[in-house]
Amino acid sequence: MEMDQFYYDNKIVKKFLYATIFWGIVGMSVGLLLAFMFLFPNLTDGISWLSFGRLRPLHTNAVIFAFVGNAIFAGVYYSLQRLLKTRMASDALSNFNFWGWQLIIVAAAITLPLGYTSSKEYAELEWPIDIAIALVWVAFGVNMIWTIFKRRQRHLYVAIWFYLATFVTVAVLHIFNNIELPVSALKSYSVYAGVQDALVQWWYGHNAVAFFLTTPFLGLMYYFVPKAANRPVYSYRLSIVHFWSLIFIYIWAGPHHLLYSALPDWAQNLGVAFSVMLIAPSWGGMINGLLTLRGAWDKVRTDPVLKFMVVAITGYGMATFEGPMLSLKNINAVAHFSDWVIAHVHVGALAWNGFLTFGMVYWLVPKLVKKDLWSTKLANVHFWIGTLGIIMYALPMYVAGFTQASMWKQFNPDGSLVYGNFLETVQEIIPMYWMRAIGGSLYILGAIVMLYNIVKTIKAGSTVTDELAEAAPLPKVTHKRVAGEGYHTWLERRPVKLTIYATIAILIGGAVQIIPTLMIDSNIPTITSVKPYTPLELEGRDLYIRESCVSCHSQMIRPFRSEVERYGEYSKAGEYVYDHPFLWGSKRTGPDLFRVGGKYSDNWHFNHFYDPQTTSSGSIMPSYKWLIKNEHDRSQTEDKMRAMVTLGVPYTEEEIANAQQWMEEQAAQIEQNLYSDPDFAESYEADKKFAKENGLDFVEMKDREVIALIAYIQRLGTDIKIKDANQEVSSN
Repeated sequence: MEMDQFYYDNKIVKKFLYATIFWGIVGMSVGLLLAFMFLFPNLTDGISWLSFGRLRPLHTNAVIFAFVGNAIFAGVYYSLQRLLKTRMASDALSNFNFWGWQLIIVAAAITLPLGYTSSKEYAELEWPIDIAIALVWVAFGVNMIWTIFKRRQRHLYVAIWFYLATFVTVAVLHIFNNIELPVSALKSYSVYAGVQDALVQWWYGHNAVAFFLTTPFLGLMYYFVPKAANRPVYSYRLSIVHFWSLIFIYIWAGPHHLLYSALPDWAQNLGVAFSVMLIAPSWGGMINGLLTLRGAWDKVRTDPVLKFMVVAITGYGMATFEGPMLSLKNINAVAHFSDWVIAHVHVGALAWNGFLTFGMVYWLVPKLVKKDLWSTKLANVHFWIGTLGIIMYALPMYVAGFTQASMWKQFNPDGSLVYGNFLETVQEIIPMYWMRAIGGSLYILGAIVMLYNIVKTIKAGSTVTDELAEAAPLPKVTHKRVAGEGYHTWLERRPVKLTIYATIAILIGGAVQIIPTLMIDSNIPTITSVKPYTPLELEGRDLYIRESCVSCHSQMIRPFRSEVERYGEYSKAGEYVYDHPFLWGSKRTGPDLFRVGGKYSDNWHFNHFYDPQTTSSGSIMPSYKWLIKNEHDRSQTEDKMRAMVTLGVPYTEEEIANAQQWMEEQAAQIEQNLYSDPDFAESYEADKKFAKENGLDFVEMKDREVIALIAYIQRLGTDIKIKDANQEVSSN
């Protein structure tokens, strides 16, 4: 038979691989800076774009979409061509994918520190960047599917099933979660509100982990582990069960992030049930990966690539056992909002994603440059430093989580909280934060060792060139099953049908959970006393979003005795109907703020933003001095209110027309309240006098950003009278 000759595109793999290493170190460095901010809260004092709230989403986006994202593309572009025995269908689309993705990363690196954020976890980027992500992702998918149609290999290998499911599901998740109403070029509001927004966001958030951090990496595992071990996959049948059960069950599990919240019980319980079921397919994949190494354990002891991969698969198994356990209500009641979840997430990120990526890099780079790895000894050093880093990161965070949960829930015999001051729990776990910072330092040190090793390998090797290959052309594919052919074997040569089935599998769970919540108003009881935010409060809420206060503070009081005693009446779904987006949060580095309105004076909040340690001794909150200095831009307030009207918030035309006057009056009242503090009055009047005498511009206090933020915070939780809460709730 005559063979076709063609060239594999190695240059696109090289680009994504080098980008993986670069962005990985950048993203980890930001994470390490954040870890030290827990120990030195004023490390970047006064620099708004280096504040914790603005850097935290930069870290998560850099690690997830820059480091892991580039690793996915590198692995897919390398393996797909070889599994299909053909070059990628379009070099232009491949390069559009690469450069488009890097521009998106740069856009994120610029906008997030500047405070342009939608505040939705793992989906913080604003609407123009969201559109760019969709376009680049579609280009990647089109190129992949087009390449599948050009293949010279009849059957699609298991890795490709996971790639296809990843492409389809990430597209669906990204588009539905990021349906926003733009107000300006870099400002938008989620079209969903409150409980509905929370459900859609965690349907996205959980499945971003599932279909961006898990399914593509399982595809990479199914390709690179057998290649590195030179062994076939342990079980073809297990891979079939693993794939279909995983993609069907995973999509249902999102609500386990919202247990004991204002989300309807039926949705919470569905999330729990399917989360527990996830253990089976997840461990099926882990077992298939580890048993692929049967007969190759001697090689594991000497080959750093396989060492990284073994720990990666083990980390996957640990994280996917712990995840379902955390979704059990009694365990979730302890773990949620605590550092336990931080430990859980980083076992998956550092071990599963990080180590599998490192193993892939060590295996691929020598192949691309046609030169053995410069130093196997250094790769082993990286492995042990990295492994120690993971342990020193995760274990202290587990201890911190257990400590927090225990202290939050303890009562004295008289019924009062043993640790009534939230800061007592913070101070108790500072040693754990030190150990985390040390563990993170070790992990990034390992990555730097890898960078050095890879650079030396590249310098000693050849220039990366496209690789000549040959394969027999694909004979005409019959669409009918041949005698003795299994159904799934037949399906593997029908890529369109396989993709359609995978799409149906992932859509069922999402549709069952989300459609009823979005379409049936009676799911969200109304509370007659809950009114829209005033214009100044709306602006203050946007500042709260800009500074990512939601990264450290929740706005969801669960119906637990300890939380009601500490924070006030538990949260009702009807209290969030005007919240676009929702701000329930997922971590309590500081206390819940949902009912903080009226608990402290305006002066207290003013001083708290200026220097948190003066109002809360031992606080690890950084100062926000720029809020006190900056003039507040209120030029878009009317546009924001009109956008809210479009989303169902009942502002009247008169209220919108009078927005500036309304803000002026409320701001003037807050400014007047601040004069009750003699120190404030003396300092403020002195500043005003100095500016006048020296011909300097002076911004009235009522026109500064801090006033709007104080207005928002003082509103929180004040719409319902606690004693009348039950009477206030009614159904539509």
